[in-house]
Amino acid sequence: MAPHLSVVIPVYNEESIIASAAEELRQGLDARGLDYEIIFAENGSKDATTSILDALCAKHPRMRWFHSERPNYGVALKAGILMARGTYVICDEIDLCDVTFYDAALPRLERGEADMVVGSKAAKGASDQRPLIRRAATRVHNKLLKVTLGFQGTDTHGLKAFRREALLPVIQKCVVDMDVFASEFVIRAWREGLKVMEIPIQLHEKRQPSIHLFKRVPNVLKNVGKLFYVIRVRGT
Repeated sequence: MAPHLSVVIPVYNEESIIASAAEELRQGLDARGLDYEIIFAENGSKDATTSILDALCAKHPRMRWFHSERPNYGVALKAGILMARGTYVICDEIDLCDVTFYDAALPRLERGEADMVVGSKAAKGASDQRPLIRRAATRVHNKLLKVTLGFQGTDTHGLKAFRREALLPVIQKCVVDMDVFASEFVIRAWREGLKVMEIPIQLHEKRQPSIHLFKRVPNVLKNVGKLFYVIRVRGT
């Protein structure tokens, strides 16, 4: 039978934290009595991540993983969502795995208050412990989405929970990859008239980003431009 909850986590070169983070998440979900599966969307790792995942998933039947050859957060996340079987899906990050977001988001979905709940790092009441340059980058990115696509929220990247049945048609329409896939997913859900709700989160990462911030900029600009053309010019 399909589980109540699917958790999808993209991973790339995470040998230093994946075992401890996965165990912490598993214990948190078990303590809450949830019926769940955890899907690790591994993409392009060159370290021991894959062998660690093999061992984890052999030990814990609620965990599974798949491999993609090329490092691509968006492609991996989208594939993981499409593989998910749960009534509800949470997109998490291996350096976060904070089940307090699950405690806040799942009841809202179950009560029908929202189709998607976004954990915002920039909403009123949020606490973002990242370095100043990364907090500024989040705000610049959100401003860019507001100007180009009319986005009215405060955040698109990071923690998201949603009703799988309601959001699968949205996933099928997404056209960009890398980091901007997460933004397109939220923006399309909002534009489709689905009930998208933001809640503030307390963000404290377990490690430094696996990809340097400034290396992401060209792909972000390219994909936001593509998204502007597809949505605003072509209207699709």
